[in-house]
Amino acid sequence: MKRSQAEILREYGPFPGADRVNGVTFDGQHVWFASGDRLNAFDPAKGEEVLHSIEVASHAGTAFDGQHLFQIAENIIQKIDPKTGRVLATIPAPGHGGDSGLAWAEGTLWVGQHRGRKIHQIDPQTGAILRTIESNRVVTGVTWVDGELWHGTWEGDESDVRRIDPETGKVLERLDMPAGVGVSGLESDGGDQFFCGGGGSGKVRAVRRPSRAPKAKG
Repeated sequence: MKRSQAEILREYGPFPGADRVNGVTFDGQHVWFASGDRLNAFDPAKGEEVLHSIEVASHAGTAFDGQHLFQIAENIIQKIDPKTGRVLATIPAPGHGGDSGLAWAEGTLWVGQHRGRKIHQIDPQTGAILRTIESNRVVTGVTWVDGELWHGTWEGDESDVRRIDPETGKVLERLDMPAGVGVSGLESDGGDQFFCGGGGSGKVRAVRRPSRAPKAKG
């Protein structure tokens, strides 16, 4: 397993009226974060100002499928139109209220189960569990990027972002956060950084994603 210190590139927040950051997602332009009773959007290139908010229960993970937002609220997952804020549909959350991170990848949702130490792949239409990956740590945020599955952990003062084998759950790589800095939500920007929710700090942190050596041709 590769292990290194997380490189924090930038901190955003705390934001007015948002005491904590639960889920985090990225729509290609804006970072959205869940703060309990609202979803809030800001431009990570510009920084501190919340540009748009949706009043909706938002207790844990957040995801974006290219058109809609998905948001965990207690024991359900809501499908939301980001333009109108309207909840279009709901499905049951697999952890029955013990859910944490949420990610969209290849037509399905991936849901962290916090103290259950699991990640579930589910059908976004029905909530049916398609498969389950075991983790050896509490699972917070979840994200996919370039075929890699990453998730956050946070136990006591220790927190990290780790890449795991999606078939076996084996930890392949680990980025250790500084002591006392936790990861709640997690999302990739599709490139060289992650956006990490900071829980009760009210902050979102940009963390460098480790670069990959180019694959040899031939």
